[in-house]
Amino acid sequence: MSRLTRWAAAVAAAVLLTGCGAGPSDDSRGKGEDRSVPTSELPSSLTSQRLDWGRCKATAGSPAPGSGWQCATLKAPLDWSRPDGETIGLALIRARATGERTGSLLFNFGGPGGSGVDTMPSYDSVVGALRQRYDLVSWDPRGVGRSKGVRCRGDRQIQAAEAIDATPDTPAEERAYFQDAADFGQGCAKAVGKLLTHVSTTDTARDMDLMRQVLGDARMHYFGFSYGTELGGVYAHLFPRRVGRLVLDAVVDPTADSVGHARNQARGFQRALDGYLKSTGQDPERGSRKIADLLERIDAKPLPTSSGRRLTQTSALTGIVLPLYSESNWPALTGALTAAEQGDGSALLALADAYNERDSSGRYGTASHSQRVISCLDSKQRPTPEQARKLLPEFERISPVFGAFLAWDTAGWCHDWPVAGQYDTPQVSAPGAAPILLVGNTGDPATPYEGARRMADELGKGVGVELTWKGEGHGAYGNGSDCVDSTVNAYLLHGRVPKDGKVCS
Repeated sequence: MSRLTRWAAAVAAAVLLTGCGAGPSDDSRGKGEDRSVPTSELPSSLTSQRLDWGRCKATAGSPAPGSGWQCATLKAPLDWSRPDGETIGLALIRARATGERTGSLLFNFGGPGGSGVDTMPSYDSVVGALRQRYDLVSWDPRGVGRSKGVRCRGDRQIQAAEAIDATPDTPAEERAYFQDAADFGQGCAKAVGKLLTHVSTTDTARDMDLMRQVLGDARMHYFGFSYGTELGGVYAHLFPRRVGRLVLDAVVDPTADSVGHARNQARGFQRALDGYLKSTGQDPERGSRKIADLLERIDAKPLPTSSGRRLTQTSALTGIVLPLYSESNWPALTGALTAAEQGDGSALLALADAYNERDSSGRYGTASHSQRVISCLDSKQRPTPEQARKLLPEFERISPVFGAFLAWDTAGWCHDWPVAGQYDTPQVSAPGAAPILLVGNTGDPATPYEGARRMADELGKGVGVELTWKGEGHGAYGNGSDCVDSTVNAYLLHGRVPKDGKVCS
């Protein structure tokens, strides 16, 4: 199971898969100055490059979008400390503005590891109103998809790893869990090579500013979801005076380290599960205990499925997680849990396969591979197995369903990782930046609502402007609130900054 932090849009199916990860910090502190390689020091081969926009091609995981979309490749430095050295290609996609153009609006849909090139066309139906004034632009960040995307192990190895117990109960299961984590890291080092030390969130934020220049925009206009909010905050910190109109939706808590993120998610997913259980007329405490008991039974004896594969406890938990990202998918969770109680794991396994990007032929996507190499380069923390065990009582009190998985994940995710992490928490202070709109959803499972206020505080006085939606699911924009959508559209299209603290019910 990949970490419960991947975010990708699947608009047609109304399914949201999420991401936030522990991210970078920048130890420099300034009063509004830009904190990266000055534009004047970048070679003209980068800043003056002309993008060769052309028809987008289909990939194994995504069909070619319609003729309104164009694709190109941006050349960026492999190592931003040596901007005149080796370069890598970053895949971009855009649709031109239909009316009077304000500029480009850059989108990041989260992860880290989500493909913007694949996601952007399917999201057009949600953000189409913004195309009146903006070229809609997204990209595959370095290490993702078409931008030197990484694959750390093959499909058979991935399927075999799904049998590893992610909440080990015995010394043997614990050894297998951490050995699998170490093997994954070794596979990444072999597959990724020197790129492994150049895929941080800071690297990508610097890529964004190069995109801004090459696209011809004086300021950065940006829409970031989930992990994309962290990326947007890091950009604002590095380039505060280049901030135009930035919207950050499903906001990551920038004050949380990797253990703090796991603790936040235990609360967030349990909060979402409680909301789901209440919607079905169940008492949340008793309903959670019933699900926890089901997971324990599956741990002892995996369930049969119509595919011939067995539903393990880890896959069952993954299948429960997926529908919590969108309230529209709660009925699917009800059906899957009912079937599992009756001894059939097919529906939960199908949900887990969707989360893990497994198709009917047994091929897996690689977004979780990219997520891991990026987040493990960002995060300096490397909790030990003993430290994870000590977290178990607290995490299980927070969530009897998700707590144990998230506690073990603090140590397993980057266990024995081949390169050191860079930061404890991302530095997002942005004194002097233009107002940035932060959208928080009180029912968000993956990026709990409290993160929006903390991001606002960290950005600085007069910069972070918070908009609250009292809703369910991951993210708020395009999720059914006319109040949220109209407020965000007024900000992006007309520059109208709402009052800080505005609430949409």
